[in-house]
Amino acid sequence: MSVSKNTQAFDEWLRTRFVEINNQLESIYWQQEDKANVEFVGEQYKHQLEMEGNAHIRKLLAEGNTDEGFDSAFDLLGNVGLFMGACRRHEITEPSRETTSPLVEASALAMHIGASIGVTPRFATAHLTTHNKAVNGLYKRFTDLPDEKLFIDYNTKGILAYKRVADALLKIQPLGISHPLCADLLKVAKQALLEVIESNNALYSQLDTDRFFFCVRPYYKPYRVGKEVYRGANAGDFAGINVIDMLLGLCFANEPSYSQMLVDKFLYMMPEDQQTLRESMRMPSIMDDFLAAGSERDSQWFQTNAQLFIQVCKLHGDTAIGHHNQLVSKFIAQPAQQMQQQHINKVTASGPPLHILLDSLEQLRDRRAAAQRDDIKTRFDDLTQLKQWMKK
Repeated sequence: MSVSKNTQAFDEWLRTRFVEINNQLESIYWQQEDKANVEFVGEQYKHQLEMEGNAHIRKLLAEGNTDEGFDSAFDLLGNVGLFMGACRRHEITEPSRETTSPLVEASALAMHIGASIGVTPRFATAHLTTHNKAVNGLYKRFTDLPDEKLFIDYNTKGILAYKRVADALLKIQPLGISHPLCADLLKVAKQALLEVIESNNALYSQLDTDRFFFCVRPYYKPYRVGKEVYRGANAGDFAGINVIDMLLGLCFANEPSYSQMLVDKFLYMMPEDQQTLRESMRMPSIMDDFLAAGSERDSQWFQTNAQLFIQVCKLHGDTAIGHHNQLVSKFIAQPAQQMQQQHINKVTASGPPLHILLDSLEQLRDRRAAAQRDDIKTRFDDLTQLKQWMKK
């Protein structure tokens, strides 16, 4: 479906001038002793960014909803969101000093599109990863910095691999754990989780901590759309990872803190992802199926399939441990300790203060890893039971 001239012009601006202006500003910030300070710095570039972006948005707002289908609307919402995210990064807009966004036209356009297609009215992870169209080999980014490209490339690889795991586990549901092809599907899940680990390890070893902390993360901060503040985009904002959590039986949809996280995520996901997540919240877990089939534990199918299932659980736990102990600790918690006090309240992209965020991420890691804890419910005992049923 063709898009309007105004939509096209805005997209071209985002792929060119927008990136150039952000590059200029990043270069100025990076040369400062206090790299986190952006106030009253590079004002002429900030003015250019706001003025040029608003000129495009004004035309799009006047054009109204041209109903070019979901894909075009979602793409345009992402473009408006990238502009608003950059304005937040450069503190052209800053939620704590405002009650309503100064980007009035951008807010109006974002709310119009978001409400019409059933997603949050800001850019989401999908806009930069799985739904980020490349033109002549280049997809949309905020800057030309190699660390931003590295971060997006490996996040996209990880998300696509997680989706393969979720698809395989969803296909087991109608077949049942004793089906001859259950083993094949568990092998697909196992292979894809190994790819997640490989992709994450490459990211952890190649990403520069300071560049990520000071030049990439700030674009993912919460910002206002109209009166509301919307949290930043998060790499986990897709259904796949939670489908895996629940179908493996490691996390529970009826557990308050986990279900709260799901509720918070819904509108940050593609509508088809929202649907998948809702359905998987009602499905029995594969772990419970194996535990219920304990009387069959000496059979060939049980031994083969349960062994593979245990391996998949272990790998899913390993990805969670790696993510928390490497990415969260190395790229967020540690650099935050060195940060000047006046910037510390603005560190997290998820909304809550850093210590609260880190605590909830730690609990999530331990649920996914089925760690032995007495303060939260994990599947440590159940997984131990399954392992005891395995013949060596």
